[in-house]
Amino acid sequence: MKKLLDKLQNKENLNFEESKSAFEILMEGNASDQEIYDFLTLLSEKGEVSDEIAGGVQVLRNKSKRVNVKDCVDTCGTGGDGKNTLNISTASALLLASMGVKVAKHGNKAVSSKCGSGDVLEALNININLEPKQIEDQIYKNNFGFMFAPNYHSAMKYVGPTRKKIGKRTIFNMIGPLSSPALVNRQVVGVFDKKLLKIFANALKNLNIKFAWIVNSEDGLDEISPYAKTNVVQLKNNEISDFIIDPNELNINADNFENLLGDNAKFNSNKMIDIFKGEDNDFSKAVCLNAAAGLIVIGKHTNFKDSYNEARNYILSGKTYNYLNSLQNA
Repeated sequence: MKKLLDKLQNKENLNFEESKSAFEILMEGNASDQEIYDFLTLLSEKGEVSDEIAGGVQVLRNKSKRVNVKDCVDTCGTGGDGKNTLNISTASALLLASMGVKVAKHGNKAVSSKCGSGDVLEALNININLEPKQIEDQIYKNNFGFMFAPNYHSAMKYVGPTRKKIGKRTIFNMIGPLSSPALVNRQVVGVFDKKLLKIFANALKNLNIKFAWIVNSEDGLDEISPYAKTNVVQLKNNEISDFIIDPNELNINADNFENLLGDNAKFNSNKMIDIFKGEDNDFSKAVCLNAAAGLIVIGKHTNFKDSYNEARNYILSGKTYNYLNSLQNA
């Protein structure tokens, strides 16, 4: 570990194999608290690169419980954008599932906001403590399974106390969204910083992802925004490209960022129920924009406007609320 720490001290990047070695030491409990602290803070000060992220993801995936499903999409983002919005990616995951897309959603309870995906799903009476076989059954029967990260990544216990002590974002905030126990190969990933778009795309390329969109909006959301242009980096068949989604070109007509602000799990879940029943508002539009990305990466659409319109027509029909009821009774 000392050799790797020395490299980081000199602001040198670790390659993929070096990163894997470091995370093996961490995830097997063979690093002291001080070494963990130094490793995470030095990485952060230097600025994490794609090989370092991919190495960590590889180790975390190898050590996690496994969920065996095929052709699923995940909508797990980094969080940490500091905007305290409603649970857009979780709502878009449920909308996608109601539209027949198989979703393996990976997530946690609140870390940097008042309400994480685990919190809001619990408030919706969806069981978040399922074992791998139960998740597989849920995805097969109902198109949706939620993998609560702490139940699947027991190796994280070795770094938990030090992460708490550091008290700010570390590389684990970047590794988490890419470490699905279902090994999804299609993903929509929101990132909290525009600088991470290409870094994440290259990390996912290292991990043999078929099709991913990595998104960050000009107004700072780690989602596709209904208010501002969103930068998208696409990874498809090992090719990386980038483009911009402009809500004005889609006639979104959303006008008040405060309409997206969340609160506790009860508040957020009620807002979700409202839009699933067909209420038309800024939250509904934001959810449809992000579900549209999911329809693209799963291969149901190639044109984003068509994809958005399909999601929008579906959510306004109220069918997603009926689907939610069937999920609650599953």
